[in-house]
Amino acid sequence: MPRKNEPTERTCAVSREVLPVTELLRFVMAPDKTVVVDVKGTLPGRGVWVTAKKSVLQEAIKKRAFSRGFKEQVNAEEGLADHTDVLLEQAALGALSMSRKAGNLVTGFSKVEAALKKESVIALVHATDASEDGVRKLAAVAASRFGKVDRLSVIRLFTSDQMSTHLGRENVIHAVLLAGEAGRNFLKNAQRLAQYREISVRTEEDGAKGAAAQD
Repeated sequence: MPRKNEPTERTCAVSREVLPVTELLRFVMAPDKTVVVDVKGTLPGRGVWVTAKKSVLQEAIKKRAFSRGFKEQVNAEEGLADHTDVLLEQAALGALSMSRKAGNLVTGFSKVEAALKKESVIALVHATDASEDGVRKLAAVAASRFGKVDRLSVIRLFTSDQMSTHLGRENVIHAVLLAGEAGRNFLKNAQRLAQYREISVRTEEDGAKGAAAQD
């Protein structure tokens, strides 16, 4: 995200496309000339921007785009792309935890099912190892209310163990995200992670419109 008074668009160092900063990742140079990803957008110094996709970052490393961007020889390590994925995942899981603390997250199949029928819902969250039967059943409940399940965001990026650990609960497989600032913040982080992994995830705005249309 841009810091105060900064442009909302930047040029990708690889494609040279001008894109919104929400579709880019910012990288800075550490004192030892190592390239570091600035996930929170708070690190000082000159930034080089790359489209927020793992394949594009890998291309940036391969083509030495960071040395050109910083105008000096820098060290963009081969593991930078994987490390960036880890940091984006941690940010999303942290935001998921905050959404629970804020009361914007409901877990457990029966509670998720009940929330889908009456609450102001903006997304479904399934573990990557959730059974397809459970996913289909909840999709049917959502469709009965919202018309089409794809009118809600559907997030499937984390294992059950990851969700359980960050939510402080056992065996978390299904969850539903309720409207609220913390919920929207999680969706923003999940969308960024999905974009980086080049996985399709519908945006919060689509889900919110779908819910609003049926309430």
